Amino acid sequence: MRRALGPGIELDDDPARVDVEAVHRFLTEESYWARGRARERVERALAMSARVVGLYADGRQAGLARVVSDGNIAYLADVYVLPGLRGRGLGTALVREAVEEGPFAGCRWLLHTRDAHDLYRGLGFAEPDDPTLMQRPAR
Repeated sequence: MRRALGPGIELDDDPARVDVEAVHRFLTEESYWARGRARERVERALAMSARVVGLYADGRQAGLARVVSDGNIAYLADVYVLPGLRGRGLGTALVREAVEEGPFAGCRWLLHTRDAHDLYRGLGFAEPDDPTLMQRPAR
């Protein structure tokens, strides 16, 4: 899949196109959830993902959404849009492509986030009301 979102802006799910250095730099320096994550862990996560959707501005990495799935349950991870491009609906387009347009659209979706709740609610995510849902934090 490769889709234009406007002049110079596009989504692409070709994993070979992902600029690992740019993704690693954003995750480790600007995100709250992956600060200090080793490059090897970023590379492994990208390689082991079921789908990676990149956001590109003038051909450069400008955002990312990563999907982990077994085909029944899908987890949305490492979603970001560079600060200078926020507020233009690009995050919504990125998440919509990852969740609703890809091969895992019919899955039960999970994610962890402390921001952008309105964006995710608009795409069908809600706070869990399932008493069977548990989590084990990373160590």
